[in-house]
Amino acid sequence: MNRDLVIIGGGPGGYEAAIRGAQLGKTVTLIEQDRVGGTCLNRGCIPTKALYKNAETVNSLKKMIEFGVSLGEFTFDMITAQKRKNEVVNKLVTGVDQLLKGNNIEVIKGKASFKSNRVIQIATESGIEEITADNIIIATGSSTSLVPVPGIHLNGVISSDEILNFEEVPKRLTVLGGGVVGVELASIFASFGSEVTIIEFMPKILFRLDDELSKKLTVYLKKQGIKIMTGTGLKEVQQSEDGLIVIAENEKEKTELKCDYLLSAAGRKPNTDGLNLEAAGIEYDKKGIKVDGNYKTSAEGVYAIGDVIGGTMLAHISSEEGKVCVEKLCGYNADVNYNAVPSCIFTFPEVATSGMTEDEAKANNIEYLVGKSMFGANGKALTMGEGEGFVKVLADKESHKIIGVHIMGPHASDIIHDGSMAIRNQLTIENIKESVFAHPTLSEVFYEAVCACIGEAIHSMPKKK
Repeated sequence: MNRDLVIIGGGPGGYEAAIRGAQLGKTVTLIEQDRVGGTCLNRGCIPTKALYKNAETVNSLKKMIEFGVSLGEFTFDMITAQKRKNEVVNKLVTGVDQLLKGNNIEVIKGKASFKSNRVIQIATESGIEEITADNIIIATGSSTSLVPVPGIHLNGVISSDEILNFEEVPKRLTVLGGGVVGVELASIFASFGSEVTIIEFMPKILFRLDDELSKKLTVYLKKQGIKIMTGTGLKEVQQSEDGLIVIAENEKEKTELKCDYLLSAAGRKPNTDGLNLEAAGIEYDKKGIKVDGNYKTSAEGVYAIGDVIGGTMLAHISSEEGKVCVEKLCGYNADVNYNAVPSCIFTFPEVATSGMTEDEAKANNIEYLVGKSMFGANGKALTMGEGEGFVKVLADKESHKIIGVHIMGPHASDIIHDGSMAIRNQLTIENIKESVFAHPTLSEVFYEAVCACIGEAIHSMPKKK
């Protein structure tokens, strides 16, 4: 039987594309070699956030005395934390399975490869199966890439997949890479009690983040006991009697770090191996599969979305691209607004951003206004004992449209959607100013930052003229 739509990869981009295709009346087959949910659900976003909650709880216990609660000594059990994490993951995987079944989507477990642009071969447990389709979407995601240095394959050099399954807290952990994955896991394991060092080649951690947030987060992480070495490259990994010796170097000096584990979190690569893309005439390079504005590849009827096409590798971007791709091939007018995509970083405190940074606005010759409001002046944040951080808003100077929102503080990952919606819908300072924000809430800090763009924030000291 010929399928209307075959999707290779059951991660957020793939399974959401499959469901959207079924909603639009297509017969859909989803091919996944592992469990549905992909890296995000099984080895990334969800497991990390489950452990993040454990770390957050540990941090809260450390300061319970501030709330009049005395617990004495407490212990942390990593095995119990892993059990809870796995229960959360399994519940969500089961939920996705049920959604696919409920939408009458055929799911085939196996490894897919192209025989032509319309024929897919699937290596399953029972043998090789061939299926044909009018349209095929590649959504195979990405995986950890290793820096090519001597010793990178030694025992003790691990990926995020492995550390998320640790049943004990390492005493000494070195993290290679100061991007989102590296910084999040560094924060989590530092909270658990690990001695953590981050090695980052670029001059600052979270290089694409607004510069002010990156600098301030660096200060907070150092206060939590995390050592940060920026502008530093990994040169070699050596085995020692009690773990690893990590040799790093910058312009000034060479450093030897002793650790139990080296977490490689310095980047990801698109998953194209084994797909036999050449057989379908699909163009690709090391950055990923090449697509046009409609996610079409160079092969007729074949599309690609998510991490496998490179770009910003976020689960919610993959999901949106998957749905939009299906809508486009069904004749609908749909687009992904990449300018308003939120990005969240689960550190202590949380960081979230959407839209332009100041550097990007300057590079595009945009004259802009800046407004900032501190969580330390917000009633809800202070009652929570989380007054660290701020909200920073950028607005176009002439039109007053919101063009960038950057948050560091409690529940930043929740508040950022106020900013994303404002950017997406081209709302102005005045549009936000005319809205009523409930009190006491954390979102009031966003409101105050918007008003501060034109000097009308109530809970900020006026600037001296």
